Amino acid sequence: MKEPGTDWRERIAPDEEAYFARVAQVIAEFQRVKSAKYGTGRALHRKPLLALDATLEVLPDLPAHARYGLFAAPGRHRARLRLSNGGPDIQPNSRPDIRGFALKVFGVAGEGALGGTTDHQDFLMINQDRLTSPDSREFVAFVEAATHGMARGILHLFTAYGLGGGWARLRTLFAILSKKFDSFANERFNTVSPHACGPYAARARLKPTGNPARREPSTDIVQDMRDRLAAGPVAWDLELQFFVDEATTPIEDASKPWPDNATPIVTVARLTVPQQSGDGLLAETEAARFDPWSGLLAHRPLGEVMRARKVAYFASQKGRGASA
Repeated sequence: MKEPGTDWRERIAPDEEAYFARVAQVIAEFQRVKSAKYGTGRALHRKPLLALDATLEVLPDLPAHARYGLFAAPGRHRARLRLSNGGPDIQPNSRPDIRGFALKVFGVAGEGALGGTTDHQDFLMINQDRLTSPDSREFVAFVEAATHGMARGILHLFTAYGLGGGWARLRTLFAILSKKFDSFANERFNTVSPHACGPYAARARLKPTGNPARREPSTDIVQDMRDRLAAGPVAWDLELQFFVDEATTPIEDASKPWPDNATPIVTVARLTVPQQSGDGLLAETEAARFDPWSGLLAHRPLGEVMRARKVAYFASQKGRGASA
């Protein structure tokens, strides 16, 4: 097993500032079109499924490379979860989609990733360990083309990448969207792009722990969680998967999974959702911001995808008048 490394580097393209200005415009227009159809909401992960209170317990005796920021000392923190469908449209939960798991942890204190100080740490995860392309550029170009119809987005894939490239990208997208998903309680989640952990870099991940599988798969992923929480708590282990070298764990290529068998993985905390109805928190949670840049400087987001999200999330937050 390789050791955690601190020699990671971010590579910033010469045109990145100008490109990110266009990202903000593309996301704002995409969100405007979708909000005209569905009402005010997020550009992506528009449909909320559940908003839940939770507790994050940072574990004691962590290795030195994990003891930074939120994980510097053991303790219990109040947390809020937003579970969502990943798409920009409001559609039945039975439709194939990426599933989102946004975690906001309160009761922290320190320099903020966006400057000043912060009292919370956000981690935004999905039920995938990779994206469809190394950086944001293919995705943003697709979003721009698809703003006024999915058919235009699909046509863009063939126009931009040719017949073979278009089909290859559609197959990859379909494979990701069609990943089997029965329950939030039994699924793993991943930030996909890394965060800093002090001088180190790591992807944050959730692994279910102690949550029994259903005898028969649920056909309703929201009711499944309601049923589980009516009976008792649901829990996940929060893990950090550490950067070791650029070939194994690339910082700037979000299309490559980081292999478990070649990377140090540390369980740093236990996330527990106590027994609750799952009602009453949705309006407050929908008004709030969940943003990978909303957190500690010690956990600042890394890589081009995260830098693009800094711009895209801010544009989306302005577009819906999000609160802190």
